Amino acid sequence: MPEPTPALPDMKIVLVHPEIPGNTGTIGRTCVALDLELILIHPLGFDLSEKSVRRAGLDYWKHVRLTEYDSWDAFMANRAPTEDRLFLFENGGEGGSVYEPDFPSDAYLVFGKETKGLPAEVLEGRAKQTFHLPMRSPHIRSLNLANAATAVIYQAMRGYLS
Repeated sequence: MPEPTPALPDMKIVLVHPEIPGNTGTIGRTCVALDLELILIHPLGFDLSEKSVRRAGLDYWKHVRLTEYDSWDAFMANRAPTEDRLFLFENGGEGGSVYEPDFPSDAYLVFGKETKGLPAEVLEGRAKQTFHLPMRSPHIRSLNLANAATAVIYQAMRGYLS
């Protein structure tokens, strides 16, 4: 009997208050490569029409499945994701390493702004849902948002890609 085919993933990437257009463009390009929706939570630190967003996303930006919300509350009210579908990423996330959870195919992978991370309103009550990428060197405080998001996305999708 053949192995069952895993469900096609319908993960969503959520950027809360991103500040650097090149990071958002690069993450958007990753979303196109993996056919994932990119959700942006305002305020943004840039205008989406800026050249740097398009430059990082190259000619792929027009293919990004993009949704925008005015606030975290508006996102939560509209999408109403269950808590077990929300995976937050922060330095020192108390939920453990990004390698520990089993990501459901409809997970929301949530990242904060480059300089301050996720706001308290997003983190509140979600310590066990907050994960981190391991870093071995004491000389690094954090990774670039686009690099971190791409690493997390590929880890979350490992069981769905071949």
